[in-house]
Amino acid sequence: MAGDDAVAARRPAEVPPSAGRFLGRRQLGRIAQLLGSVCLTFLGLTLVTFLIGRVLPIDPVVAIVGNRATQATYDRVYRELGLDQPLVVQYWDYLTGLLRGDLGTSVLTSKPVLTDILHFFPATLELATVATIIGVALGIPFGVLAAVHRGRWPDHVVRFVGLIGYSVPVFWLGLVGLLVFYANLGWVSGPGRLEFFYEGMVESRTGLLLLDSALAGEWEIFRNAFSHIALPATLLGYYSLAYIARMTRSFMLDQLGQEYVITARVKGMSERRVIWRHALGNILVPLITVVALSYAYLLEGAVLTETVFAWPGIGLYITQSLFNADMNAVLGGTIVVGCVFVSLNLLSDLLYQLVDPRAR
Repeated sequence: MAGDDAVAARRPAEVPPSAGRFLGRRQLGRIAQLLGSVCLTFLGLTLVTFLIGRVLPIDPVVAIVGNRATQATYDRVYRELGLDQPLVVQYWDYLTGLLRGDLGTSVLTSKPVLTDILHFFPATLELATVATIIGVALGIPFGVLAAVHRGRWPDHVVRFVGLIGYSVPVFWLGLVGLLVFYANLGWVSGPGRLEFFYEGMVESRTGLLLLDSALAGEWEIFRNAFSHIALPATLLGYYSLAYIARMTRSFMLDQLGQEYVITARVKGMSERRVIWRHALGNILVPLITVVALSYAYLLEGAVLTETVFAWPGIGLYITQSLFNADMNAVLGGTIVVGCVFVSLNLLSDLLYQLVDPRAR
């Protein structure tokens, strides 16, 4: 009997069927709540962009027909755009068009806005991705170094570098970088994404020029593309580095003062293991949010960098469209950038569950 009791004690406890049903309903409830939150965020985003397009002192009809069009032509285009309808009806038509993937037609390019965005967005995605890799690869070690050596010269150096990153305007750094590293030293290529005589020589599979040229084995084009992206990606990566290093330092300082760190050191555990495995492991969840927000900021906030470096991305596209009163392109680009921001937040929530079992 004692042996049977011991065997029974070692068997895993069976989960009652009611508990399984409860967990299933709970998971479905969380999924429904998440989808509802996404839908409300999307509705809010579309409503804000729609109202901005209506309150700006830009006449979309004049942008299409010009200043010299007759009144009859103006009135006809005004009705074709649905501007004679009530504001609620205009928003409904705008929303249903978005759900069909219809962002309107660009006045600047005479193409569907969605087609233009699919053409320009990969360049911004490539630039922001390379910059984020630089920011993460350097920002996290710098932040850990500053926290471990708090109050000493490594901490002061990292904080000073971060302060410069927050203070100096990105367009000024871009102009100085072009003057020094392109015009004087010749270490990098100039504005643009690729030399004009390489245009069209690589099949666009992903839209990411570095990846497409590597897949095609065109290493000369790869080197040229890398030479063009090196300077703008490094400048954006510097801003990402400053933010990630500052937040990593703050998170690490909080963890290094916890009792488990003191206990591990008393037990003789190596300092490297305490810092890089235990303390850094416990800040991965908030650090994921920091990296996701930094990445989203680079995707939506690279307008000045793309303008200075003539980088053919979504930021430059939206800027040129705004200067030409092309509101369909401006609002369409804003919607896409907002959706990317929401998607990155959802992705960070999913990564929480992979990194921290307590979030499951």
